Amino acid sequence: MDKKQEDVGGVAQIDKTTVFQDARVFNQSPVSPRKCRVILTKLALLLFTGESWGRQEATTLFFGISKLFQNKDASLRQMVYLVIKELAGSADDVIMVTSSIMKDTSVGSDVVYRANAIRALCRVIDASTVQAIERLVKTCIVDKNPSVASAALVSSYHLLPVAKDVVRRWQSEAAEAASGAKSGGFFGGFGGSSQTALQASTNYMTQYHAIGLLYQMRSGDRMSLVKMVQQYSAAGVVKSPAATVLLVRLAAKLAEEDPNLRKPMMQLLDGWLRHKSEMVNFEAAKAIADMRDVTDAELVQAVHVLQLFLTSPRAVTKFAALRILSQMASFKPDAVRTCNQDIESLITNSNRSIATFAITTLLKTGNESSVDRLMKQITGFMAEITDEFKVTIVEAVRTLALKFKAKQSGFLAFLSGILRDEGGYEFKRSVVEAIMDLIRFVPEAKEDALATLCEFIEDCEFTKLAVRILFVLGREGPSTPHPTKYIRYIYNRVVLENAIVRAAATSALAKFGVGQKDREIKKSVHVLLTRCLDDVDDEVRDRAALNLRLMDQDDDMAVSFIRNDSMFSLPVLEHQLAMYVSSDSRDTFESAFDISKIPTVSREQADAADLSKKTEGATPTIKAPSAAKAPSKVGAEAAASAANNAQKYQEELQKIPELAAHGGVLKSSEVIELTETETEYVVTAVKHIFKDHVVLQYDIKNTLPDTVLLDVEMVVAPEDDGDVQLEEEFIIPAPKLATNEPGTVYVSFKRHETESQFIATTFTNVLKFTSKEIDPTTNEPEEGDGYPDEYQVEDLDLNGADYVVPAYAGSFDNVWGQANGDSATETLQLSEMKSISGLSLPFAGNPRPSTDKDIDATEQLTKTLSLQPLEGTDVALSNTTHTLKLYGKTITGGKVAATIRMAFSARTGVTMKIDVRSEEEGVAALVIGSVA
Repeated sequence: MDKKQEDVGGVAQIDKTTVFQDARVFNQSPVSPRKCRVILTKLALLLFTGESWGRQEATTLFFGISKLFQNKDASLRQMVYLVIKELAGSADDVIMVTSSIMKDTSVGSDVVYRANAIRALCRVIDASTVQAIERLVKTCIVDKNPSVASAALVSSYHLLPVAKDVVRRWQSEAAEAASGAKSGGFFGGFGGSSQTALQASTNYMTQYHAIGLLYQMRSGDRMSLVKMVQQYSAAGVVKSPAATVLLVRLAAKLAEEDPNLRKPMMQLLDGWLRHKSEMVNFEAAKAIADMRDVTDAELVQAVHVLQLFLTSPRAVTKFAALRILSQMASFKPDAVRTCNQDIESLITNSNRSIATFAITTLLKTGNESSVDRLMKQITGFMAEITDEFKVTIVEAVRTLALKFKAKQSGFLAFLSGILRDEGGYEFKRSVVEAIMDLIRFVPEAKEDALATLCEFIEDCEFTKLAVRILFVLGREGPSTPHPTKYIRYIYNRVVLENAIVRAAATSALAKFGVGQKDREIKKSVHVLLTRCLDDVDDEVRDRAALNLRLMDQDDDMAVSFIRNDSMFSLPVLEHQLAMYVSSDSRDTFESAFDISKIPTVSREQADAADLSKKTEGATPTIKAPSAAKAPSKVGAEAAASAANNAQKYQEELQKIPELAAHGGVLKSSEVIELTETETEYVVTAVKHIFKDHVVLQYDIKNTLPDTVLLDVEMVVAPEDDGDVQLEEEFIIPAPKLATNEPGTVYVSFKRHETESQFIATTFTNVLKFTSKEIDPTTNEPEEGDGYPDEYQVEDLDLNGADYVVPAYAGSFDNVWGQANGDSATETLQLSEMKSISGLSLPFAGNPRPSTDKDIDATEQLTKTLSLQPLEGTDVALSNTTHTLKLYGKTITGGKVAATIRMAFSARTGVTMKIDVRSEEEGVAALVIGSVA
C-alpha cells in the first residue's frame, strides 16, 4: 500500500468507493497477481473492520473475484479464499462457484489449497446441497494433513446448525480424528507437503477440534457424552492440552447437571490435577473449586497442586494459582488455610499483582486472632501499590470487617488512615463504600465512622462522593445520641461548596429538623434552612423552601415524605416497565403506568440483600474468573426476593377471577416436590397465604406417552383434629393435560376466625382425572368416556415457616429483647446428621430431601424456618459446636427471633436446642413445629 494511505497510527485509511472501482482489475487479462493481492487486502480490511456492502455491490465483487481462480499464483489464491468466504453471506448466487472451489479440494491438487477451499466451500453451500459434499468432508476429516482435517472439522461445526441430520452422520470420522495420532501445526491452511517440520510438531490441534465437534453432535444425549469423556480421558488417548481442557470442562458440566455422575467425574478431575500440562492442572482445579456444594475433602488435592505452583519460578504460574486460591477462599477459607505460609512469602513479591492477590487471599482465610498482624502488613504495603491494587485490598478488608465485627475499631482506623492518603476517585470511592458498610451493618462503629466521613468532606475534591456522604449523614445522623455535631459539618458544605453539593447538603440538613422532637434542634435547623433561601442556585432555594414548608406541617406526614427509606423492587419495576413499553396493544397506552402495582422493599430487606452479596460472594479481584458456584436462595437472598416472588405469583393469580377476589398474596412458599421426577405424573406444589385464605397451587405434568388426562383435579383434605380451621371453598381443575405438557390445579381454603390466625396442618393429596389414549393415526383422543383414575401423592405441610418472611436487623440482641411476647423451646436429637456442616434430612416443610451428598446444616435450617441469619452465624466455624442466630417477621409484621445451639457427638450425632421468641401469641411454637 502507498504511504499516503497510512495514518500516524499505522492503520490504513481505505476508501470503500475507491476499492470498489479498483476491483475492475479482476476482469483484466492477464491479471497481475501482485496488484490483485493489494486490492484484496484492502477489501479484506474493510470487511474485517465492519464495513457493510450492498447486495448488488457484494455480488459484483464476489463474481469478479471468482475469475481469479484462473490464475495459479498460490498467494493470490489464499487471498481469494479469504475474501470470498467473508462475502458469501451478503452476495447472491454464491453457489455457482462451488465447482471452482471443489477442484482445489480434490486429493490430487496441491495441499496448500485444500484447507482454504474446504472452509470457503462450507460458506457458499446451503442446507439443500450439504449432501453433495458429504463424502468430500468425511474424507478430509480423516486426512493425514492436520491443517486439512482441522479445516474440515471446524467447517462441520459451522454446518451443524444448518444441516444437523447430515453432519451427525459424520460421528465415526470425527471420533477417528479425535483418537488419531496425527500431529501438526495449524496455520490457517498455510501447510503444504514441503512443510515437514510442521508435520513433526506436537500441536495435536486436530484433536481439540474433533472433540469439540463430537460434543456438539452428542449434546442431546447425556450418556453418550459420559462415554465420550471416559473414552478420551484414558491415558495417552488425547495428546492435545487444549482438547484435555475441553474434556475437563465437559466433565465438570456433567457433574453439575447430574448428581449421580458427580463421583465418577470428580475422580476424573482429580486425575487431571496430575496431568503433565499446567493449563490442564489449572482448569481441573478451577472446575473443582466451582463445583456446587464442594466439600473440604474434595478440595484437598486441588489445593495441594495449587500450593506446589506457588513456589514456581514463573510469575504467571504463581499468579494463576493464587487467583484460583483467592476464589476458593471466598467460600472455603478452611481448605485454603493450609497454604497460608506459602502465600505469606509472596506478600513481598516484586510483582504487585501477585502480592495483591496474596494479601487478599490471606484476608479471606485469616481468623480473628490474625487480623491485627495482617492489618499491620497491609498498612506498610499500601504506599507501594497503584490505585487499582488498593481498591482490591480495600474490598477484601471490607469483607473481613463485616465478618469479624468485634475488630471494627482496627478496620475503621485503617480505612480512616488510607482515606487521608492521595488517590483517585475509584480508590476514594471504595474506601468510602467500606466505611458506609460499617455504618449500616456494624452498629458499634456507627458514630466513629460518621465522624470519619465528616472530616473527609471538609477537604473532598470529588463532588459525587461529597453528595453520597451528605446523604448518609442525613439518613443516619438524626438517630444518633448527639445529632447536633453533624449539623455543623453539613452546613459548612452549604456555605463553601458548589451548587450540586449545596443542594445535597440542604436536603441532608432538613432531615435533622423534620420530625425532630427536640424543639431547640428543630429551631436551629429552621434558621439554617431559611438562610438557604437566599442561595444563588434555584435548586438549593427550592429544596430549602420545600423542607421549610414540611417542617411546619404535621410531623407524621413530613416524616413519611422525607425519611421514607422504602423503595420500589427494582427488578419488578424494570420488568413491568419493559412489558409496558413493549406492548403491541393500543389499549395498554390508553392508561398511564400503574406504579401502585409495584411492590416496595423496606430498607431492612435491601440491607439484607446487600449484606448477603458482600459477605457470601467472592471478594472482587483483578479480572478474576467468574464463579460457577450458585448456592440456593436462603436467608438474606430470600428476604430480598420475597417481594419479587410474591409479585410473580400475584400476576398469575390476579388473572383468575376466583382468586383475584382474595386480595394480595402475603407469602408464597418455595416449590415443593410431591413426587419423584421419574414418575408417570410429576407433581409440585406452592402454598400461597392470603389475608383470609390459603391457596394451594399444584403444577402437574403428565409424562405418559400417547395418553391425555382430562378434568384433572386434586382432592385435598386437611388433617382433622376435631377443630376445623380451614374450609375448602372451590377447586379450579386443569381441563386437559397432554403428554409432557404442564397444567395447574388450584385449591382454595378459607381460614376460620380462631384465637390465632396462623394455622398449622397437614394436607393429604389425591390426584383425580379421566384418562384417554391417543389415536396414533389422528393424534387425537380416542372416542368414548375414557376411564377415571386417581394417583396418591405425598402429603403437604402447612407450618409456621409459611407465615414468616426473612428480615434483616443490625443487632440480634436488640431484636431478641424486643420479641418477648411469646417464647418456645425444643431440644431435638438428630442422629442421622453426621456433622454440623453436613445435613441430609427431610424437614417438615420439604418432604422430599435433596439428593446432594452434603448440604450445609445452617443453610437448610435457615431455609426451612424461613428466617434470616444474623451476625455471620450462617457460617459454622467449628465442627463440634455452633450457634445460629435467626430473625424474621410474620406476614402481619410481628417480630420473630430464634437461636439454634448445635453440638456434635460421634456417638449420638447432632443435638439441637432451638429457642424462639415472637411478638405474637402462638407463633414461636408454630415456628419450632417447622423442624420438630
